[in-house]
Amino acid sequence: MKILITGGAGFIGSNFIYYIQNKYPDYELVCLDMLTYAGNLENLEKAFENPAFTFVRGDISDRQLVFDLFSDESFDIVVNFAAESHVDRSIENSELFLKTNIIGTQVLMDACKFYGIKRFHQVSTDEVYGDLPLDEPEMLFKENTPIRPSSPYSASKAAADLLVLAYNRTYNLPVTISRCSNNYGPFQFPEKLIPLCILHSLQDKYIPVYGNGKNIRDWIYVEDHCSAIDVIIHDGEAGQIYNIGGNNEKANISIVTTILDELHKPQNLIEFVTDRPGHDLRYAIDSTKMRNQLNWVPLVSFEDGIRKTIEWYLTNKMWQGKIFNI
Repeated sequence: MKILITGGAGFIGSNFIYYIQNKYPDYELVCLDMLTYAGNLENLEKAFENPAFTFVRGDISDRQLVFDLFSDESFDIVVNFAAESHVDRSIENSELFLKTNIIGTQVLMDACKFYGIKRFHQVSTDEVYGDLPLDEPEMLFKENTPIRPSSPYSASKAAADLLVLAYNRTYNLPVTISRCSNNYGPFQFPEKLIPLCILHSLQDKYIPVYGNGKNIRDWIYVEDHCSAIDVIIHDGEAGQIYNIGGNNEKANISIVTTILDELHKPQNLIEFVTDRPGHDLRYAIDSTKMRNQLNWVPLVSFEDGIRKTIEWYLTNKMWQGKIFNI
């Protein structure tokens, strides 16, 4: 089995590469990554020790490069992690998000169609659904929840999802889509809440928290996300969407205070800042379809996952220094 993993030098992609290498040592893996600010070869240092791993630097929207790569490698499965994913950056400048997240996805699917790939998997996000009210905890995102994106980032991912489904219907391309809740774990770039909080706490720097910090997210440990994608690409039904959640709804301020307590840092490091424009109130995933159809459930509790994540950052300060020049 040969798998192309795009965006594999990023946070979730690199964790997925290690997960697949550990579970399927005979698989050949090719990573295609442009190595933007959020992707770095330092994340894949151990992956290179496996002779069945190959890295290619390139842009998924570069049609010639992508088609040449498909011609050379004869992939069985393509898993598309490659994306611009930071909401704040998309608010400042959305053009790159449209190019990578929509056009890049189209180019990959065109190559999959031309070369007869067995499965194209699109890694999406729960943010395509918009948000849920804070005072109705029984409401959850289901696969048939209408998409209602709030930011240029989530709009670009929603557009890509629709394009993926259109390629399935029009060209009978064997596709699957997963929409996951907020990930955390090793290798995450510190523009995201949890690594930012850990890094700032270790340096006794103020931790910015949007608004009143009561916005709620469903959190999943990255290894659980990887196991879910593994199940989908091997056993999922083509043309289907699968929601992946961690069953760990937490307010942002609760995440910050938990990390400060774990690191024995004072709560006065918290600094409330002006809220993000269009800030979604609450995300909450219903993973019933994954559980009932694919027998998947998350295994890592938030309490265990956050301790493992903090420990990873504490023991990988050299990685932090190389990535963030500290």
